[in-house]
Amino acid sequence: MAVPLALGLALPLASFRPNRIAAGESHYLLALHPLAAVLLAGFALAVIVLRRKTVLPLAAILLWLALMGWVARDLALGAAAYARVTPGPGFWSVLVAMLILLVDALAHQRPGPLLRLGILAGMAAAILLMLHGGLWDSVSYMQEYRSRSASFWREARTHLTLALGSFAAATVAGFVIGALAHRLASLRAPVVGVLTLIQTIPSIAMFGMLMLPLGWLAAQIPALGISGIGMAPAFVALFLYALLPMVANTLAGLSAVPANVTEAARGMGMTGPQRFVQIELPLALPILLTGARIVLVQNIGLATVGALIGAGGFGTFVFQGLGQTASDLILLGALPTVALAFAAAVVFDAVIEMTGRGRT
Repeated sequence: MAVPLALGLALPLASFRPNRIAAGESHYLLALHPLAAVLLAGFALAVIVLRRKTVLPLAAILLWLALMGWVARDLALGAAAYARVTPGPGFWSVLVAMLILLVDALAHQRPGPLLRLGILAGMAAAILLMLHGGLWDSVSYMQEYRSRSASFWREARTHLTLALGSFAAATVAGFVIGALAHRLASLRAPVVGVLTLIQTIPSIAMFGMLMLPLGWLAAQIPALGISGIGMAPAFVALFLYALLPMVANTLAGLSAVPANVTEAARGMGMTGPQRFVQIELPLALPILLTGARIVLVQNIGLATVGALIGAGGFGTFVFQGLGQTASDLILLGALPTVALAFAAAVVFDAVIEMTGRGRT
């Protein structure tokens, strides 16, 4: 951990550019704030020595983010409105190192699910407070956001609609298909085989394959309100990709129910539906939720690619940034996507653990 933290001092902390695509001028923490560099080194040493204390890396992350805001404000002071201050490799090296230390501390302390949710909520609240309070207003990502705030929230709604809508549809369909395949052994191999084949198709190729049939369907039944491009093919593609993990985990969960438990339920006079709802489903629930977690995190990430066919979402900013060679715009779309996927994973992990404890 000392190496990435040392890189934070050796590499540029931030880059100042006269505009969004011009070459940047590197600035180092030692040159900008020597005292802050000394404090960082001392605090980093304390975090490494006491790495099992969750509060230290957590506080270090928030202080590091705040420091970036102060540095950006100082560099942008007196500059033109279109000047940019972008976090440099030194900032990202230290941030990644601190996140690793936080994960290590959580692994050693093993806090309960409610405490993990509380840590997530606290971090989110602190970061939102920084952003809303204007601490990061001089950072280039926030400048891109301010010029696109209306479209940002519109694309955020689209991204969530795509990810959550396809997640809900695939969760229901995958559970039904998995339950049927569990009951009918002859269905398992062909169902899993077809879904595995679908999973191997690249996302861009999948979008292209769906454009023609959906375009034909839209021409035949205009009342459906769909088209060969846009949200419809992206939604269908995400739905198809999500089926395999949901079906596979449904099969695994139902197959893991001990046979003696179902036999005891049958001996008590329970019917097939009663055994399924009251015995098999509760016991399989943690594994089913694991499949749902995989599906949701996967869909949040894959929804970004849907922007290539006009579906919208955060991928709109990613591909606009690629076309304009504007890294700030790329990260305006990428960072919220990563944050959403991370939050979804933490929440589902906590729910899975609470469900598992409830069954033991």
